Amino acid sequence: MQIGGIELALQPIPAPLPMFHGEVNPEQWSAAAGAFAQAGGRLLSLWGNERGSNDLSVCAGYALSEGLVWLELPLVSDAAGYPDLGSQFWFAGRMQRAAMDLCGIVALGAVDTRSWLAHGAWPDGYFPLRQPAKDGTDGMTLAGTSVSDYAFVRVEGDGVHEIPVGPVHAGIIEPGHFRFSVVGEKVLRLEQRLGYTHKGIEKRFTRLEPLEAVRLAGRISGDSTVAYAWAYSMALESAAGIDVSARASALRAIMLERERIANHLGDLGALGNDAGLSFGLAQFSRLREDWLRESAQIFGHRLMMDCIAPGGVRPDLDPSNAERVRRHCDAIEHEIGVLRSIYDEHAGLQDRFIGTGTVNPSLAERLGLAGMAGRASGQANDLRCDYRWQPYDGLDVKMMIRRGGDVAARVAVRFDEIGESLRLIRALCAHLPEGNVSTEVPIPAMAARGAGWVEGWRGQVLVALELGGASGDRNIVRCHCHDPSWQNWPVLEHAVIGNIVPDFPLINKSFNLSYSGHDL
Repeated sequence: MQIGGIELALQPIPAPLPMFHGEVNPEQWSAAAGAFAQAGGRLLSLWGNERGSNDLSVCAGYALSEGLVWLELPLVSDAAGYPDLGSQFWFAGRMQRAAMDLCGIVALGAVDTRSWLAHGAWPDGYFPLRQPAKDGTDGMTLAGTSVSDYAFVRVEGDGVHEIPVGPVHAGIIEPGHFRFSVVGEKVLRLEQRLGYTHKGIEKRFTRLEPLEAVRLAGRISGDSTVAYAWAYSMALESAAGIDVSARASALRAIMLERERIANHLGDLGALGNDAGLSFGLAQFSRLREDWLRESAQIFGHRLMMDCIAPGGVRPDLDPSNAERVRRHCDAIEHEIGVLRSIYDEHAGLQDRFIGTGTVNPSLAERLGLAGMAGRASGQANDLRCDYRWQPYDGLDVKMMIRRGGDVAARVAVRFDEIGESLRLIRALCAHLPEGNVSTEVPIPAMAARGAGWVEGWRGQVLVALELGGASGDRNIVRCHCHDPSWQNWPVLEHAVIGNIVPDFPLINKSFNLSYSGHDL
């Protein structure tokens, strides 16, 4: 099969979106990366696998016009490496460093080989995603652990000094370290260090029954519980070779758009507050709280956690509740319109927003800026528009694009997306298909793989799932979950260059990236 100008032996993965899997050799691995980059393809994720003792491989997921391409490169020995992807995709470096920490596989030729997720709590030579030790245990002990200082990049010169922030923060926020090199208040460089909340989620998946593991997927990042639950369910459904009903797909989309709106409402209020407009925080917090309470009334949970399950959804939506949702959309749309006028006409707010934290379209393309933040910098990528899949194929979804690339553009995209999501919810409620909301998902008796790919509110969430080992059992061998924050955290370092230190909270909030979704 020829994809991106290169011939590859690919097999389709049954799924609502076009997806393919194939094994490659090292030459094809590098050639495919170069061809995909040249054709405008995007690297979605990179991760390591071990199916048995020293049965290692490295995987990469690419988004192309043809769909999702999942390439796997088997590694011939425990010490084998794989060709670096950093020269084609700049942001691959952190994912390669994470694969080294978790699986012990090395990107040959990589510029940066520092540990990324290993913070000194694991013993030397311990890789959490490798198979258990010969004695049947995971071999996890602090004995022999060596702790060393992280080699931050130093910026030197007259008047340059460092401001370390975190990893423990003053507010209720997850841990992350930010090291600023500044002259006066102007930021010359920002370097991040994350991984402080690594929880062992990917290992935990292998201890769970496939039908139950959706609950863990929905807890990877609480603000994206719908997106992750849908992506995991899609992956398991594709591995099982089943389709969900049109009604279930429509209900999933209603929940996903509600999740998108809830997060945009919260961030718009926080952005107003960070720019000195506490009125904005009060009003958007009120609207978000009303929105979450409505979700609890309609679907049984404020965040709609555990509402999506393999085979469909758990709660249904009767006609009276569908009409209730539509009326609430109308009411909140009016209030958001009033608040948008206030934001747009507030000179002090716009002075803080315009030109702050700019990532222009050409830089965004080179750095791989993804999702909502990418669309604010002219990157036209949205799964709901890029591929015709149920139920978005009948909704004529409008992609919200801005080219300013600053805080003002990211705020504008949020307002735009709220309006479009309200329209989508109303359309879905008005024309809900008949039928069941759940279909039985038979777990394959033999080894199988599936993938889930969903446009969450931050960007594209990917779940790559492998079931069943050589013994023919039905367990999860590997479940890799990827958050778009992996792409966008490195871009944030560039967005703050040349800005003043007090603007960092504003720039950071305009992206609002996930620590939990990154630190699995």
